[in-house]
Amino acid sequence: QVQLVESGGGLVQAGDSLTLSCAASGRTFTSYLMGWFRQAPGKEREFVAAITFGGSTPYADSVKGRFTISRVDAKTMLYLQRNKLKPEDTAVYYCAAAATHYSDSSWYGRTGGYEYWGQGTQVTVSS
Repeated sequence: QVQLVESGGGLVQAGDSLTLSCAASGRTFTSYLMGWFRQAPGKEREFVAAITFGGSTPYADSVKGRFTISRVDAKTMLYLQRNKLKPEDTAVYYCAAAATHYSDSSWYGRTGGYEYWGQGTQVTVSS
């Protein structure tokens, strides 16, 4: 089992920067696919970014160039640095992990591709 705990959410203004953190515990973290998803009120959970154990970092088009995902395996930490925040970035942000090594990279962006989820952290961006 892998336990994930997000932190760093809060209320910010448009244009601000904010970094989310995810602390992982449990099994070996280094070989896991890790990802960030978000869910706005009334909407489905959507992919934000992922990072493979090999270091590949796919992003959703809506955040490309503004968000950066990173991991520090020695500290079992996952981060999401977010710059130039917009009101439409308002959502609950979830950290996710997958033990499966996918040959099809389309799985990186699917909620069904992840076995473990954190409880989420709320981010609100005011205009």
